[in-house]
Amino acid sequence: MRQKGAGQEVLETPRAAGLAGVVFALLLAAVIVLVRLGLPEGADAVTARGFTDTARRDALRTALALVPFAGIFFLWFVGAVRAHIGENEDRFIATVLLGSGLVFTAMMFGAAAAAGSVLAVAHPTGTVPPLSSWNFGRHVAYTLLTEYSMRMAAVFVCSMSVIGHRLGVLPRPLTVLGFLTAVTLLVASSTVPWAELVFPAWSLVLSGYIFRASGRARRRTAADG
Repeated sequence: MRQKGAGQEVLETPRAAGLAGVVFALLLAAVIVLVRLGLPEGADAVTARGFTDTARRDALRTALALVPFAGIFFLWFVGAVRAHIGENEDRFIATVLLGSGLVFTAMMFGAAAAAGSVLAVAHPTGTVPPLSSWNFGRHVAYTLLTEYSMRMAAVFVCSMSVIGHRLGVLPRPLTVLGFLTAVTLLVASSTVPWAELVFPAWSLVLSGYIFRASGRARRRTAADG
């Protein structure tokens, strides 16, 4: 939607773009949960007995089917964030924000490909796959998900929080929450199970704020008009 002002046209961020972040957060949370359930850790992971569970294989297949949509909505979410910030953003931090978002998307797709390789292991239905193939695919998937992609997510969250603090486009509690989320992803994502869920939780909160702020701005514009 375009809006005129001061002799020029300004592109107003559609409220639907804010909703993209909400959808991304829900999809990413679902993917993380399903991958955790589909690729077990502990004793079942070491012996690969968990792979013979049909429910776990179905959970992993569902997660792999959701990953492309999560990536698409994340790109829309990045666009919504940059549009909410406006043209006064610091170019250095903005470049880090965009770059970390793109690398996170690539790492997420890589983790999905590694998890899919576990399903592609050739073996009779209902039997345990070769232990070496099982361990390799599971280790690569978890490494990409919990170490590389989540650390890129931490950079994304930190960059967004810095920009929000400098420009005043985000309330102070939300910037503090962002810094805490970034620290958690940097320190605990690879060692504490389920810690990666803090990223979709932060994305959900931020998207909700952007959606509400866009609605308030639209109502003010209508009142001024």
